[in-house]
Amino acid sequence: MNTQPGTQFLSPTQRQEAWDRLGSEQFDVVVVGGGVVGTGVALDAATRGLKVALVEARDFASGTSSRSSKMFHGGLRYLEQLEFGLVREALRERELSLTTLAPHLVKPLEFLFPLTRRVWERPYMAAGIFLYDKMGGAKSVPAQKHLTRSGALRMSPGLKRSSLIGGIRYFDTVVDDARHTMTVARTAAHYGAVVRTSTQVVGFLREADRVSGVRVRDSENGQTTEVRGHVVINATGVWTDEIQALSKQRGRFRVRASKGVHIVVPRDRVVSEAAIILRTEKSVLFVIPWGGHWIIGTTDTDWNLDLAHPAATKADIDYLLSQVNKVLVTPLTHDDIDGVYAGLRPLLAGESDETSKLSREHAVARVSPGLVAIAGGKYTTYRVMAEDAVDLAAEDIPARVASSITAKVPLVGADGYFALVNQTMQVGAQYGLHPYRVTHLLDRYGSLIHEVLALAEGAPELLDPITDAPAYLQVEAVYAAAAEGALHLEDILARRTRISIEYQHRGVNCAEQVANLVAPVLGWDAATVNREVETYRARVEAEILSQTQPDDEAADALRAAAPEARAEILEPVEGS
Repeated sequence: MNTQPGTQFLSPTQRQEAWDRLGSEQFDVVVVGGGVVGTGVALDAATRGLKVALVEARDFASGTSSRSSKMFHGGLRYLEQLEFGLVREALRERELSLTTLAPHLVKPLEFLFPLTRRVWERPYMAAGIFLYDKMGGAKSVPAQKHLTRSGALRMSPGLKRSSLIGGIRYFDTVVDDARHTMTVARTAAHYGAVVRTSTQVVGFLREADRVSGVRVRDSENGQTTEVRGHVVINATGVWTDEIQALSKQRGRFRVRASKGVHIVVPRDRVVSEAAIILRTEKSVLFVIPWGGHWIIGTTDTDWNLDLAHPAATKADIDYLLSQVNKVLVTPLTHDDIDGVYAGLRPLLAGESDETSKLSREHAVARVSPGLVAIAGGKYTTYRVMAEDAVDLAAEDIPARVASSITAKVPLVGADGYFALVNQTMQVGAQYGLHPYRVTHLLDRYGSLIHEVLALAEGAPELLDPITDAPAYLQVEAVYAAAAEGALHLEDILARRTRISIEYQHRGVNCAEQVANLVAPVLGWDAATVNREVETYRARVEAEILSQTQPDDEAADALRAAAPEARAEILEPVEGS
């Protein structure tokens, strides 16, 4: 099945092999958490020549890393908070991913900043954006361009004439965050890391005063094993404090969860050639093109309830609609919304009560011998965070640890991507696909496109679209299960594809078809297929119902009542 020798398939077979290795080998580094930081740590450590294990309780990017604003950006607004170091670092990372590490996944994105104040705002913002353009040494995106009111309205005719006096065009980037995180995980596996999802840490191992590994439970069948490592790195984001408590060691910092909600509306509801960034009283609002849709967000409120399933409320959605409708010629309504998602930012707990003012800098600490924790930061700076974590963890590793080289390690699918873009017509002809389909696949898989399409050999119907989600081919669902570590319907509909937010049915209409496509790969019988479909439907119903509730508590109660795709994830228990 593996058409490119050396590219690691995260398959059901590999999953069993990983379990056997976790319980029998001594690792240098055990990473806890399969978000972008955890997978980044695994990649950083593996490419330094270390022996690495990564365990994730649910799925890659199932928490924060699949629910961002979908931008790989420097954070223009952080300049106003004078966080120059953070912005410079993030912009360097943006440039690196655009050009070298992940050009198949991270794409340039044109933005319009509407000006609303006369005299001072244009020079003020021009200076800020000039700094923004220069700080990261950006070479691959154009510099800012100043627009009159008429010029700005030509770019974004959907804006009210009264909502702006002019504009500035600048560039940032857009990324499918869940796909990017999963690709980082596959790249770590490609370089030798043992990577396994549905594998929950339930306790810590100790030798004398040291942490010497973790006890894990398979969330699919309840089996447990012990994973031994010279150092454990806690990269669990908003779950940092929970894992810290499980270690029975006092943490060096605390993490606070801030909820960010986004809505997804069809592309024809907002007439604009560019993404739009709007100032609000509290922060900024992004209107970002996303295939045939716009993503509009975000909110910024404290969250103290279920960390796995943050719920959007009617109040959150009303807030976003009210903010964006201030500037739109044709107002958006609840009926325009195809998708809604809520994520939690893992902020370092600070003195301020306003989460939007908390620093997005990251912190890394050696909590005790054999245990390192990393938290905070931004999606964009995951690679730098990973490097810092492994640098600190090196104190606990007996062998000499080489320096980080991930700035020179493209993610799988990046090598050869640009050549394939130039060969779109030929690739389309080879597989009988329209060039726009090939472009869609290249922007999701890069040079792994042949690996994906090879699964349709002898089964040409797999090159047909998914019936009720025609943006995706049936073979993409099969590949998600065969090579990308997807174990459940939710993994495929919410993260390997983004069907759950891109179609008004939220994936319910194609759940049965997709379940039947992946059943042979995952070994599902008819009863399992039925259970997966019903579980997914119940999840969607709970989410939609929670989005009609007035407050977090009511929304959380409804969302948390939905059944879990994975075997009940129990409260962690200390075993030794």
